[in-house]
Amino acid sequence: MLKKRVVITGLGIVSPVGTGKEKFWTNLINGQSGIGPITKFDASEVSSKIAGEVDDFEVTDFIDKKEARRMDLFTQYAVGASLMALEDSKLDMNTMDPHKVGVVLGSGVGGIGTLEEQCNVLAEKGSRRVSPLMVPMMIINMAAGQVGISIGAKGPNLSVVSACASGTHAVGDAFKLIQRGDAEVVFTGGSEASITPLAVSGFCSMKALSKRNDDPTKASRPFDKDRDGFVIAEGSVVLVLESLEHALERKAEIYAEVLGYGLTCDAHHITAPSPDGEGAARSMEMAIKDAGLTPEQIDYINAHGTSTDLNDKYETMSMKKVFGETIKNVAVSSTKSMTGHLLGAAGALEAAVLALAITNGEIPPTINYENPDPDCDLNYVPNKAIKKDVNYALSNSLGFGGHNATILFGKYNG
Repeated sequence: MLKKRVVITGLGIVSPVGTGKEKFWTNLINGQSGIGPITKFDASEVSSKIAGEVDDFEVTDFIDKKEARRMDLFTQYAVGASLMALEDSKLDMNTMDPHKVGVVLGSGVGGIGTLEEQCNVLAEKGSRRVSPLMVPMMIINMAAGQVGISIGAKGPNLSVVSACASGTHAVGDAFKLIQRGDAEVVFTGGSEASITPLAVSGFCSMKALSKRNDDPTKASRPFDKDRDGFVIAEGSVVLVLESLEHALERKAEIYAEVLGYGLTCDAHHITAPSPDGEGAARSMEMAIKDAGLTPEQIDYINAHGTSTDLNDKYETMSMKKVFGETIKNVAVSSTKSMTGHLLGAAGALEAAVLALAITNGEIPPTINYENPDPDCDLNYVPNKAIKKDVNYALSNSLGFGGHNATILFGKYNG
């Protein structure tokens, strides 16, 4: 069976560096950090008191106030991002066959804010006071379900949960749905609202988060020798993926073409990456092969780049395994240096970065790269964006449990 070509025709973004693609991209290219002190709860008792919070999202711009109260924050973000993506794509749902429109969204922890709140209600007031909306607000699949309801999509609808690889897995799975003809259009990406006392406390107990509390904008420093952990963040990014045939028929604007998808498992450890970068390397190789390309053709890699000691070192090793000497010619950057780590939504955000880099011929920097680490010696686009014609770009996402995912986009050339 002939595989359908798949393109990106819409972007919706809710992020710590800005809501909406224009504000998001301008701030990324300018090296603007979205990290600051935690304001969503009293962080005095946790060791990491900083986060990438969303501060410009107004839920009632997208959702009726009464309806919004029936959604956890991560679902509110997802619906808002999806409606922005719908508007950006200029799709007319009234002329679409709704059975050919799908939704695939990823999240790492879903409605953890609702879960915490209702656990407190149970402890303080008893089981009779627990909300009947707790379950439909908390469960991870409700973001995809509510997006389907909001836009009237009746096609394939599913959720992906693979920790920090969730967003990339979602985009890759959506790509394959369209490629094999199971949908014409898929709204895909990820959403997370994990800046809560329980989630932050859990990551602090793991010693995974940066403690650079006195200088938040300098805290996320991927590949820098002085990195001390990632910075937790929140938000949602949704991409509209569409069969090329359908996009051309309606004369849609095309950001980029989706070309390859790779996914592997380290089978090594619940939290630590494979020490030789083997799993991540195979994921990249799989995506490049799926796209029918060679490593020498890749212009840009948006790295997982979390600003943790092991991730940055082993991801660098994995890129060297795949690219060999040609890695010197590849621009590599980690936008987590500005956005922080959106967990299950990170891969979706970084997919949007690929699409915008290809469209605009610019690559955002890795900010806070000040003290080179001998183990991390690639071209990380330090501190300032560069202008570069990007024909092919890939993004890595690596999650707890040993999940590795890679997506590969290319410039649409007809």
